[in-house]
Amino acid sequence: MRGSIINYVKKNKLVLLAVLILGLIGGSAVLGPIIYPTSPVAIDLDSIKSPPSLQYPCGTDSKGRDILSRIIYGARISLCISVCAAAFSLFIGLVFGLLAGYCGGKIDTALSVIIDITLAFPALLLAIAITVILPPGIYTVILALSLVGWATFARLIRGMTISHKDSLFVEASRSIGCSHPRIIIRHILPNCLSTIFVAVSLKMGNFILAESALSFLGLGVQPPTPTWGAMVGLNRIYIHSAPWMIIFPGFAIAITAFAFNILGDALRDYLDPHLQV
Repeated sequence: MRGSIINYVKKNKLVLLAVLILGLIGGSAVLGPIIYPTSPVAIDLDSIKSPPSLQYPCGTDSKGRDILSRIIYGARISLCISVCAAAFSLFIGLVFGLLAGYCGGKIDTALSVIIDITLAFPALLLAIAITVILPPGIYTVILALSLVGWATFARLIRGMTISHKDSLFVEASRSIGCSHPRIIIRHILPNCLSTIFVAVSLKMGNFILAESALSFLGLGVQPPTPTWGAMVGLNRIYIHSAPWMIIFPGFAIAITAFAFNILGDALRDYLDPHLQV
């Protein structure tokens, strides 16, 4: 058997790097305004498009706003949206997946059709359609990502529920008179948690990219609230004259998605019993 997850992380340098990156980004989102109190919306007309310097470590944008401060505050928005969207989509996916897998029959058929219809649409296009219909803002982005992300969880959880519902421990629970909700919550769901943790970690990276894409298109959180995707979208016309305005927020998006994907892969390897030695 493998040791603790802490030892596993220490032995895998890439995983340790991903954990450190996420810790740094999360810590910056929480403590950044205290450590680096520069306002992300303060305009300095004397420092428009200033390159990186001691005063402005990541430079300034076309309005003289500090890019590092906007990246720090943007981390709050991006992480908040991703966490909320993951939580809501996971909840919906749990309800649909557990019911479909456990009940079977017509209920499974009806819920599976809904899941398949949702998965048939390209996720980003469906999210764009939702954000176009509804008023723009952080709540609309969370709703859009939740509505396009739940079906993946539902499909995964349905399959796991089907594989567990006829297990000996479930049959034993039925034989002593356990109710169906108790069997689902106390016996089937705990056996799905390890895979769910992996799926959520991988999905977080996708949500980071999706939120950035919506903000890039102007369909996400609206200015002057800083978001990484909006910073890239608004400043893309300066990619040749002031590339730092694109590079730093783009790097923040890429490194965060990378870290979540590495963490998801690491959790899958750690929790997979076939890989434990």
